[in-house]
Amino acid sequence: DVPWGALLSGVVYSSSVTALMHVHSTQPVRTFAFGFQEQSYDESAHAAAVAAHLGTDHTELFVTPAEARDLIPQLPSWYDEPFADSSQLPTLALSQLTRRHVTVALSGDGGDEVFAGYNRYLWAERLWGMFGHLPHQGRRALGTMAHLLPPGTLNKIGSAIPGCWAPRQLGDKVQKIAGILDAPDIDAVYRQLISQWPDPGAVVIGGDEPRGILWDETVKRDRPDTMGRMQLLDMATYLPDDILTKVDRASMAFALEARVPLIDHRVVEFAWTLPRNFLVRDGRSKCILRDVLYKHVPAGLIDRPKMGFGIPLDSWLRGPLRDWAEDLLDQNRLQREGYFHPTPVRTALQQHLSGARNMSYSLWAVLMFQAWLAYDPEGAP
Repeated sequence: DVPWGALLSGVVYSSSVTALMHVHSTQPVRTFAFGFQEQSYDESAHAAAVAAHLGTDHTELFVTPAEARDLIPQLPSWYDEPFADSSQLPTLALSQLTRRHVTVALSGDGGDEVFAGYNRYLWAERLWGMFGHLPHQGRRALGTMAHLLPPGTLNKIGSAIPGCWAPRQLGDKVQKIAGILDAPDIDAVYRQLISQWPDPGAVVIGGDEPRGILWDETVKRDRPDTMGRMQLLDMATYLPDDILTKVDRASMAFALEARVPLIDHRVVEFAWTLPRNFLVRDGRSKCILRDVLYKHVPAGLIDRPKMGFGIPLDSWLRGPLRDWAEDLLDQNRLQREGYFHPTPVRTALQQHLSGARNMSYSLWAVLMFQAWLAYDPEGAP
């Protein structure tokens, strides 16, 4: 009854949704994608290739730092809470673009949780398989040695590797691995992989992380397989509290109706009946969905390293967003407001600005709280 389309990133999930829409549609599907000037974050060419193969009516938007900066002042209003997934910025920009053309848009969100697509599922099992048998003191010693490797140097080495398989932010990944080598079990590894601040109490004044479902031993009893347990925990926490919240509020900010077919209860119920090798096989994830997609789109247009729905936040915080960040994270301001310990926040900021570490996502969590705290609806544009 209304104009409709699809949000297309060119990866498995959105491409699958678009391909099946194409099969069942009597007219070209409208597709919408965004891109960045920074090539290491830009997937617009992949989305355009899928759109061209399917013959969709395709529209692109390139998000600039200036456009992101224009959206930031309204984030506390649109999200109504300190919401700290930085991909909210391109999601908002894409929703605004899409609503100019259609009223309803389908997305591929939820596919990672349902079809075991997150890299952390494979990472956690591989790392624990490599190091979990070592004595705790041995793992800790390895972690200490890994911490000594300069992240900035490793990042430069990674970026020098040619082709799309170059590891992005290699140094930061090594630092992440170093941190989880001290974990007592694989569930603690998972918690480390999904954390921006491993010790929130060291950052938030009076902070004490509640031991909720992520520590619940009954989950381990009910889901003894590690990957299934991580999927279940993501479905109970990350999917509703981050992914769906992000998409819903970003789309509704511009009166766009976003629909998420991959979490239709029938799809989820079916996916939970599948044996592991239907999801992960030979080091590849979401296998069953790939098999469906390859009937409509050549594998060569899809198979590449997963980039995620990220933005060039690291370079933006060192450049066009730096003044904004430094104002919100000012030492005296943090002390006066009394919510964060200034020292770890300021240390993270200095490490990031110097290029020693990529602390952008850890900082974004604090920045979103600070922006929400400072938001004045009366003075908002």
